Amino acid sequence: MLFRMRISIIIPAFNEERLIGRCVESVFASLADHTKPGLTAEVIVVDNNSTDRTGQLAQQAGARVVFEPINQIGRARNTGAAAATGNWLLFLDADSLLSPELLSDILAMIEAGKHVGCGSTLAMEGLPWWANGIFHLWRGMSVLFGWAAGALIVCRHDAFREVGGFPQDLYALEEIHLSKRLKAWGRQRDLRFIILSKHPLETSSRKVTLYSPGEIASQILRVFLQRRRTLRDKTLLSVWYDGRR
Repeated sequence: MLFRMRISIIIPAFNEERLIGRCVESVFASLADHTKPGLTAEVIVVDNNSTDRTGQLAQQAGARVVFEPINQIGRARNTGAAAATGNWLLFLDADSLLSPELLSDILAMIEAGKHVGCGSTLAMEGLPWWANGIFHLWRGMSVLFGWAAGALIVCRHDAFREVGGFPQDLYALEEIHLSKRLKAWGRQRDLRFIILSKHPLETSSRKVTLYSPGEIASQILRVFLQRRRTLRDKTLLSVWYDGRR
């Protein structure tokens, strides 16, 4: 019996004209490296109310573009999922590059039939020592607790729908909440949610150059000390939402 799989690759993007072309091109190149019977895919870029040429450039690169007027990461991802036709969803950040090797690991995970989804460890170039320390701390927590980084999350479409997608009352760390919900959904069905680590996702370290160590430390402390209030107020999450590019 032919194994059929359709993957919807969803890329939320706000003012990403510098990077969206490379991101979409990496997706199509990786898909071209994995053509086989029964596998189909679509690439959806969610233009999250950009004021630049993000949508135009994504369309030129071959993606289907949908529009989400409210600037919120989780909402943009949910809009992409609502437009998706695949039985698997792959959420990819616009400042990341999907490699054929990582896609191969993802496809193997899906074909094994034992998982509800996965995340991936990350690779960032040019990090200063203090940021590298934070990065490795996150990597350890991600693998240990099964928390996906927002840069890449893969899951079954039915599971995503049944757990309610990304929580829209949160403006940050919504990927951790989704990871927990997917793990709980999977446990009831003897399915696992894992973090792939063999081929880390290449993603941008631009926030380290765009924000000072003090700004980043202040943002982290605010999230830890006033978690509930901070995650629900976009004005308190400048590192995510002030638009620096």
